[in-house]
Amino acid sequence: MQSFISVPFKIDSMHGGLSTVEGLAKFSPAGIVLEFEAKIFGLMQTGLKEVRISKADIMDVILKNGVFNSKIERIFSTKIEIRLNNFTKLNELPYQDGKVSLKVKRNDRERAETALLLLNSDAISENQLPLTSVNELFVDETKKLTK
Repeated sequence: MQSFISVPFKIDSMHGGLSTVEGLAKFSPAGIVLEFEAKIFGLMQTGLKEVRISKADIMDVILKNGVFNSKIERIFSTKIEIRLNNFTKLNELPYQDGKVSLKVKRNDRERAETALLLLNSDAISENQLPLTSVNELFVDETKKLTK
């Protein structure tokens, strides 16, 4: 049984519109793992980067559907906004205005909703977490992706 849900994402207009970021967010009850790569001018790739965020570092995660949060906006624009308690961890991520905004395609919207439910679930409570870091929880899945 898979203990996480993957959601593909994109971040537009980083570095003043010079680069975009594409990646995969893995949500579990223990936290989030973001794997991403920035592309400068759509040509030069910066290399794959992985950032692991434990549930303790997360202030909140919100699924947003545009300015007015209407049904029509849901069709065109869905974002997962992540705010963290730890500024050091935030500096490892592509962020703007103190939050990481992951743009999700329309086809992946339901997957994003399910991922947030899994993140907020108590399937693994803080007391039941193994004495390992979040990165060790995803070792097998990450190895499969790098092959």
